[in-house]
Amino acid sequence: MNSAPRPTVLCLASFFKGNRFFQRLHEEGCYVILITSEKFKDEDWARQYIHEFHSVASFEDRTALLNGVSWLFRNRRIDRIVALDDFDVEVAAAMREHFRMPGMGDTAARFFRDKLAMRVKAKEVGINVPRFTPVFHHPDVTKFLAEVPAPWLIKPRGEASAVGIKKLRSADEAWAAIHELGDKQSHHVLEQMIPGELYHVDSLVQDGKIAFAEVGSYGRPLLEVAHEGGIYVTRTLRRDSKEARLLLEANAAVLQGFGLRRGASHTEFIIGREDGKPYFIETSARVGGANISEMVEAATGVNLWSEWAKLEIEGEGFAYKPPRVREEYAGVVISLARDEYPDTRSFSDPEIIERLKKKNHIGFVVRSPKQERVEELLKAYLERISREFHASLPAPPKSTS
Repeated sequence: MNSAPRPTVLCLASFFKGNRFFQRLHEEGCYVILITSEKFKDEDWARQYIHEFHSVASFEDRTALLNGVSWLFRNRRIDRIVALDDFDVEVAAAMREHFRMPGMGDTAARFFRDKLAMRVKAKEVGINVPRFTPVFHHPDVTKFLAEVPAPWLIKPRGEASAVGIKKLRSADEAWAAIHELGDKQSHHVLEQMIPGELYHVDSLVQDGKIAFAEVGSYGRPLLEVAHEGGIYVTRTLRRDSKEARLLLEANAAVLQGFGLRRGASHTEFIIGREDGKPYFIETSARVGGANISEMVEAATGVNLWSEWAKLEIEGEGFAYKPPRVREEYAGVVISLARDEYPDTRSFSDPEIIERLKKKNHIGFVVRSPKQERVEELLKAYLERISREFHASLPAPPKSTS
């Protein structure tokens, strides 16, 4: 362990997540402070690794949150501020600016939270993006709807994952959705819907360079699962595939072009069905949700939360090398369930390494040296869960994030 004094790290988590992050900080000798929201204060936080636990009524009252952190600062020196969820990225950036601390500031944070800023920046650095328009100037919107074939997606600029996204099939439907937004129109972006398969790349970055990246392939677009219900699936993509090579190159271009210096990122792309090109959809400065970190660890041995914590502790100039221990394959399947706590004992394959423990959900993480075996298991589990366990309710947008 480094003999230098370990930093005091303030973690912002408006949702319940990050226990492995806290554990690594504690093991490395850091002083750990957590601020979460009242709604999640009674969750199963790893309090044995947290030195100070605080909760606030809402993360939306940024003035009150900043005042609270300023009060903490009076009697303890805070060395790092880390946002553990998408919705905390801008708050943490504003705090770093206020206290003049290292890490991502307000301008850089925009590229990892604002879907319009992401698209403008991606286009600027030469990355393929679906055609899009801000919802500012109505003549520009009219021109977009006339020139770009339907369907389109209207997306909130500041939400995460598929939250608030609507699919639009006609100009009349598009204008109805826009007018319904009222004064919130400018907080949205209108985008061409590219037919194709949806992928994610999960990365660790040190000193602006990709230190680790794994590519996954979704079974169904999250938009469909979030709005229509259904069963969520993702799995490790074959590392020797053409798609993996294209996506790793595109991911590096995004993160370097956007200026991520250090930390974890979850980035999504569509590979167009017609042209085979990767199109950038969105990125983030966080670990992916929906058990993706568990899947990555199952396949590689790398826990993204733990390694992100190490990067935050060491800071710039640290010669980081991820502790990759294997190159296997893994997959995740998750569904809403009819029963409050489904009995999953009949799923007995030795490849199951984790079972989801969440009310009214059923889910598994599986691992195998062979990608074909992972596909076989996911297909079988999809059929069984759909037939025996699945609840025909729309899945909450952030049920597992």
